[in-house]
Amino acid sequence: MSLLLSSIDPKLITLAQKVFDRQFATDPKLSIEMDERRKQLMFQDILYNFSFLTTAVNLQDENIFSNYAVWLFELLCNLMKDLDRDRIKVQMVDHYQVLSLFADELFKGEQIDLAKSYLQKAILVTEDAVDNIEVSQQFLQGRHVPIRKAYLNALLRSDTAKATQIIRDAESSGIPLEEIYEDIIRLTMLEVGELWHQNKITVDKEHYCTSTTQMILSLFYPTIFSQPSKPKKIVTCCIGSELHEMGGRMVSDLFEYHGWESIFLGSAVPTNALVHAIGEHKPNLVALSVTMPQYLGLCHEAVLAIRKAHPATLIAVGGRAFSTSNKIYERWPVDIHTDLATELIDWADKVVK
Repeated sequence: MSLLLSSIDPKLITLAQKVFDRQFATDPKLSIEMDERRKQLMFQDILYNFSFLTTAVNLQDENIFSNYAVWLFELLCNLMKDLDRDRIKVQMVDHYQVLSLFADELFKGEQIDLAKSYLQKAILVTEDAVDNIEVSQQFLQGRHVPIRKAYLNALLRSDTAKATQIIRDAESSGIPLEEIYEDIIRLTMLEVGELWHQNKITVDKEHYCTSTTQMILSLFYPTIFSQPSKPKKIVTCCIGSELHEMGGRMVSDLFEYHGWESIFLGSAVPTNALVHAIGEHKPNLVALSVTMPQYLGLCHEAVLAIRKAHPATLIAVGGRAFSTSNKIYERWPVDIHTDLATELIDWADKVVK
């Protein structure tokens, strides 16, 4: 390994190599994730870890190493954006466990047990740091913030069972379905999208959060489809090649819950197919959801095509993409723009008799 290590005790370099080799033997994924540059940096980090751990043990101050462990975790999350926080946590926890195995080669006597206790504390603070991801102020406002935070943390840890139980507990506690959808799930998924845009989570983590939440939403279907029906119908969809269909699905669910017949067309619906579906189903209202700004143009084309083919049909638009524009919907021939399904339902129930 081509490192400038001439000023470091050769015994420490030998020990670092043992730790390095043991961790790679323990975790085969490292060979895939670490190119030569990362391997060199990892080797250097092992020596830094020796230094911080030795300082903490010599001064008998646990915080020196545990604070360093949190700092190192966040640094690695920032440097290795192709890996999510869970994966980096696993790497670091494995590392501290391997260090613990070699503690008797770095320390002597009572210091060995002290070092092992500090390494155990480093494991605990690193596991806690996974959840300490910076979130937006919007996410921390409104109703049910503790439940929302717990749900986001469960998703970021890829804990499907816990995420499901959190939403189940919210339902059994008497929180209305609308609030679970809008104040817990909707705001959590918006935050997931922001974390992905900011490169704080990987795309596979974002996809996991979405698919898990879609599964959890399906648990409400027996309740949603058991409500008294009204002679009102809505068609919802995500237009163009938009694959973020969560918003449209939630709008459809809540309209169904309020007695409307809902036809959810899903994502990637071409404009001509959408116009044809409207002619077939003859809805009172069409709701178009757009998440990514690059699809606003396709949404505009869809609005114009619907208005031309079905001039009497009400049109609603919403979704994250519109927040990036200068109220572009005000220049479109739509009847309403809103990001809240409950607002749209209240409006539609008043307009559609």
